[in-house]
Formats: sequence, structure tokens, C-alpha cells
Amino acid sequence: MTKESTSHWPRVIAHADMDAFYASVEELDNPALRGLPVIVGGSSARGVVTSASYAARKFGVRSAMPTAQARKLCPDAIFVPGRMNRYIEISRIVRRVFESFSPVVEPLSLDEAFIDLTGTERLLGPPMDAARDLRTRVLEETGLIVSVGVAPTKMAAKILSDMSKPDGLLSVGPEGLRDFLTPLPVERLWGVGRVTLARMHDAGITTVGDLASRDVAVLKSLFGSMGPHLHELASGDDSRPVIADWQRKSYGEENTFAHDHALDSIELRRTLIAHGDAIARRLRADGVRARTVTLKVKIARPLGGGRYPLLTRSFSLDKPTNDGPEISGVAIRLLSKIREKEKIRLAGVQVHQLERANDAQLGLFESAPPDERKRDRLNRALDNVAKKFGEDAVTRGLARAEKAAPTRRIK
Repeated sequence: MTKESTSHWPRVIAHADMDAFYASVEELDNPALRGLPVIVGGSSARGVVTSASYAARKFGVRSAMPTAQARKLCPDAIFVPGRMNRYIEISRIVRRVFESFSPVVEPLSLDEAFIDLTGTERLLGPPMDAARDLRTRVLEETGLIVSVGVAPTKMAAKILSDMSKPDGLLSVGPEGLRDFLTPLPVERLWGVGRVTLARMHDAGITTVGDLASRDVAVLKSLFGSMGPHLHELASGDDSRPVIADWQRKSYGEENTFAHDHALDSIELRRTLIAHGDAIARRLRADGVRARTVTLKVKIARPLGGGRYPLLTRSFSLDKPTNDGPEISGVAIRLLSKIREKEKIRLAGVQVHQLERANDAQLGLFESAPPDERKRDRLNRALDNVAKKFGEDAVTRGLARAEKAAPTRRIK
């Protein structure tokens, strides 16, 4: 852990990650759950663990684990379905704390973000002091714990925050970065997934140091264009800045079904309608609109190792939208682009190419057709009802999403 001045650092980046976020919120709101093995996720046979308290993790329960497996590992676990509105409420408070330390915050999800502390030392003190203050402020504002890693690169900062969990703070400076990375398992690097890891192990590469010592040309022949990139990361060369630009975000909803559904089933369409409505509410709440809609489906054909064929189809609109019927309508039409006629295990909707809503707002009431103005007023009224009484208070007739776990995604 470095304590000296960071004036010689090229950048000072913190990665802040809330500890067992969803489960911790449940314990916060229901103190009777504290210290117990709490699992947030779907309770169906195909449910997925979204978050697990540390009491549950002692039994080997992890995020993204099938609920059935989690039950076997921890028979006494307490399962809760999740309350996404509450998690978002807490996440916004946490985000405001982050932004009070730096205007450059890059959220990765509801519970984690990169924070650029470069140049803040005169105002906030040394970065480790700032990180301690940030942890204290989050605890004071929310009652929850955040773990933080501080480093000159994004990748190292994230690794450090992972290693500091639970309830920790770690830092490494430029002079110690290479020594820190060398002994780590190579799968710690971004971009090393299951397939790449197997190929690396076949090539005798098991640690980050092994990868850094290999010839770049050899790595390119083995892993294509990813080879040189992974070599740079292994060598501590990660020039990616923290980007606060809201255009880096995408919004998405997805769920795994308890039972497989046909591609033309009404149940699948119900789910896409519900997803489109949920995404649209969030777009309006954040003051943005989306131009591109992507449909995501997972075919119910096992490939082995818990994997299934994943298909995506996208369509870009002429004008950006924050309207649920328009988003879900595009997603439903994209179903016709899928040639496979097998049953569907998972369905999701995602939107990209975001634009600030106020960029288009000026002309909305000046030149928009009457039906467009009427739709905007209706959406605002529905948002007010949802805010006061909950998202399920008023829904479209066919809207229903069979949730295996809370899977709301923000990137």
C-alpha cells in the first residue's frame, strides 16, 4: 500500500465497488437478516443468484450461480426476490457521493464505478486519504460498505478493489505495478474468458507474468489481435482513461424463463413489452433517448458447461426514443430476424446510441405531431404514477416479465 505523494503518477484512478450490494441493501432494510446467508435472485428452478451476502459466500455461493446449485451449497439460505427500485435509489445516493470527490466518474453498473482522482490531491489530500473519506461518506449516507482500489490504471484499480473485499482499501503505485501484476492468475486480466484461458493454459501461460514474458509476435499468432493487447495489460500498460461521458451507457433488461417458450409465443412478447417499458422509464428518468434497439435471446439448446447459443439482432431508428411501446415494438419485430425456431430460454432488450433528451426536446412541442405530444404527456403521467405507487401499479395489458432474477443492466 503506497502512502507517498502521487504527483509522479500519470493518473490516479480509484475503483469503488459496493460490497454484496443487493444483499447488503436487504440486510440494511431488514436488520433481522444481518449475519444470515441471504441470497438475492430468482427462486424458480432456473433462477440465478444476483447477489449473496458474505455469510452465504462462505458456502461457495457466488453471483450468476444457478439458484438450484446455491440451494444445494447452502440449504439454510434465505432467498429474496430483489427490489430493483430500492437498489436504484441507493445507487443514486452513492453516485452523488462519488461525484462529490471528482467530476469524472465512470459507472460500470449500479454498484461500481471508476473515479478519476488525478489532480485532486491539493483539494482532497493524498488519494488514499481521499479514498478513506469516500468510504466513510458512503457509509454515512447509505449505511453500506464500499471497497476501493487505487492505482495508476483502471485494470489494476479494479483488481485491487476485488482483492480488498470485504470492507477494504488497497493501493499500488507505478513503481510497484509490474511486481503486483506478475504473480496474479492470468484470468485476472480483462478479456481472458473461458476459451482464451484454456488456450493460454495449453500454451503454458498461467500467470500475468508468464504472459508479459512472452514474445508479442507469438501471442499474436496464438490469440490474434487480442494477443498484443493482453501483453500490454500484463506489462502494466493500460492507457484507458476514466470516461464520464454519459454516451458510454447502454440500458438493458433480460430474464431467464422458468420454462422454455416458443419464438412466436405470447409469453415471449409479454416479456419484451415489459422490458421495453422498464427501459423507457429509466431513459426518461435519466433524461436520455436511444436510437438503437437490440434483441437478445438464448436458445434452449445446451452446448455443455452451462452454455447455450446466444443470438442478438439490432435495429436503428430514424429518431431516438424513450417510449416503451416503440422500443418493445422494435424488439418484437426483430424476432422475425431469428432463423432458429427452437425454444427460447432467455430474452432481453438493450438500447444504445444514446442522446440527451433535451437535445431533441426543443423541437418536440414546436413541430412534433399531436400524437407524439400526446404520447409524451401519457408517459410522463405514467412515470409519476410509477414513482408514487411502484412500477407495477400501471402496466400495459400484455406486459409481464417472468423474472428469474433482477437483471437490470446499466453500462
